[in-house]
Amino acid sequence: MNEARFTEEHAWVRMDDDGIATVGISDYAQEQLGDIVYVQLPDVGRDLVQSEDCAMIESVKTTSDVKCPIGGRVIEVNEALADVPEKVNDAALDDGWLFRLEPADDAEFEDLMDAEDYDDFVDSLG
Repeated sequence: MNEARFTEEHAWVRMDDDGIATVGISDYAQEQLGDIVYVQLPDVGRDLVQSEDCAMIESVKTTSDVKCPIGGRVIEVNEALADVPEKVNDAALDDGWLFRLEPADDAEFEDLMDAEDYDDFVDSLG
C-alpha cells in the first residue's frame, strides 16, 4: 500500500495496489474535533468530485464536513463507524477510514501533499 497523501482540509487518501483509494481524516483533524460521536458517510455508488463535501463528522465540540481529496465513485463505506464512530479518534489513518472509491483521475492524487509536506503544513498553523 502506498503512503497517504493529504489535503489542506486535513483529509487523507491512500492508493491500494489494486488502484482503489481509501479516504479518511488526518490525526490532526480528529484531535481538533475531539470525541467523535457520529459519522455520516456518502452512499455507495455516488460519484464525488475533488473538494466536494462528501462526509460529515459530529463531535462533542462541533460538526464538520469532510471534503473529498480526489474525485471518483464510492465503492465501499466503513460500516463499523455507524456503531463505533470513535474509531476515527482511535486510528484515524487505519481502522478509522471513512470510505473507498475508484479514482476518476490519478493525477489528483499525485498533486496532494505527502506526509512530510503535510506535517510542515500543520506546523505552520501554529
